[in-house]
Amino acid sequence: MLVYLLQGLTLGIAATAQPGPFTSYLISQTLAHGWRRAWKAAFAPLLSDGPIIALTLLVLSQVPPWLQRGLNLASGLFILYLAWGAFEHWRDFTRVQPGASLMGNRSVVKAALINLVNPAPYIYWSLVSGPILVAAWREDPLDAVGFLMAFYIILIGGLLGIMALFGAARNMGEKVSRGLLGFSVLALLGFGLFQLWRAAFA
Repeated sequence: MLVYLLQGLTLGIAATAQPGPFTSYLISQTLAHGWRRAWKAAFAPLLSDGPIIALTLLVLSQVPPWLQRGLNLASGLFILYLAWGAFEHWRDFTRVQPGASLMGNRSVVKAALINLVNPAPYIYWSLVSGPILVAAWREDPLDAVGFLMAFYIILIGGLLGIMALFGAARNMGEKVSRGLLGFSVLALLGFGLFQLWRAAFA
């Protein structure tokens, strides 16, 4: 059990530290709406990763090239859509945005969709965490549960920490907050264009 717990903790740290469209989206939501309204989005992997894990464990092999290209295309278009939304917040930036009480639930759904159309989680669970999870399950189902719990506790805790950090930066003034939001727009734009490039040429 201890071995799998340590592996889950280590992989959770690595997944948290890896930049990507999901993290950029969380940052943009935090800067646009504040940490208190955006924090729920950090739990999106609990919604999206279930189908991804189930699918990759059934196949447990590299995603076919045609499927990966399709996922890259869908991911690129969806991330560009999110970049446009973040740009609109940047363009019409106000630190207090009333009437956004339902934003938290919508952001969770959008964040989950990022994972579902992003090929990276499929490849990650196929090649990295999937084999570990299978091995743990074969030894003892409790080992597999411990691995998943350790992984997601660290992952979600790390994401909440990142969001809290940018939420604190948001309170440093409108110029700082708007500048960071603009940076997240560029990050989302870059990830979206990169996914489209991979769909066309990779």
